[in-house]
Amino acid sequence: MQNRRDFLRQASFLLAGGMVAPHLLTSCGGKTTAVSTKNIGLQLYSLREMVKDDGIQAVLETVAKMGYKNLETADYNNGKVYGLAPSEFKKIVTDLGMKCTSAHLSQTYTKETEAEVMAWWDKAIDTHNEIGVKYIVQPWMPITAEKNTLDDVKLYCDYFTSVGYKTAAASIAFGYHNHAFEFEKIGDQLIYDYMLDTVSANHVFFELDVYWCIVGGGDPVKYIREHPSQFKTIHIKDEKEIGASGQIDFQPIFEQMKANNVKDWYVEVEEYTNNDPVASVQESFDYLNKAEYVY
Repeated sequence: MQNRRDFLRQASFLLAGGMVAPHLLTSCGGKTTAVSTKNIGLQLYSLREMVKDDGIQAVLETVAKMGYKNLETADYNNGKVYGLAPSEFKKIVTDLGMKCTSAHLSQTYTKETEAEVMAWWDKAIDTHNEIGVKYIVQPWMPITAEKNTLDDVKLYCDYFTSVGYKTAAASIAFGYHNHAFEFEKIGDQLIYDYMLDTVSANHVFFELDVYWCIVGGGDPVKYIREHPSQFKTIHIKDEKEIGASGQIDFQPIFEQMKANNVKDWYVEVEEYTNNDPVASVQESFDYLNKAEYVY
């Protein structure tokens, strides 16, 4: 299988030579496949090491060649996204035929730091409003079942609701992305269920990471079915490449997503079978592109 640099070199050569027809793309494995008409998104954290090594421009070009349509970012710092002004980042993405529809960013919160944290969010919201995202998602919170109480969880739920009011003023929805610990209990209360019931449902949605939900003992189909208004985006994730573990049945998940009219979902790949992130992200795209149930 080609490594990342070989793939980029070959793709650049073919494009420069006019050898790729408009309706075709070249994959990591050297295959030529039809460009997908499916709405396949990618969380850019999947290529975090390539961002460090080659820069965000090369990453975005690679992702566009693969056929991904929508992007979710995982880098924000002081008004810039991946080190770029929001207008510059948006132009690169748009020129490559993609959209940046969602962003992961977060701040820890205490009552004592409330003014500072909310000022940080004001600037972050302005930045991402310029990019044109539909969603801003906090990907984590510092809560554990062993060390925290439900009052601590409520503090974060109220905090998320306050941020949700701010993003709503910019016509952006604010959400929370889970890992596995939210499916543990504090006392007799499941943390995730408590969060679903405690946030303002009009101002905080949930981005369900189906892999971490399953690892935590939850049923993603059941959650999506029973809370149709609270799940606006989904992370399609597996242990490594999508479909590689053979342990997750993605079809009923996609069927329920479609029934709920979930329009935005993102592939996330955190671990790689052959230590080749680009190949893993391409393999994930190919798996979903071939699946009849994927929309």
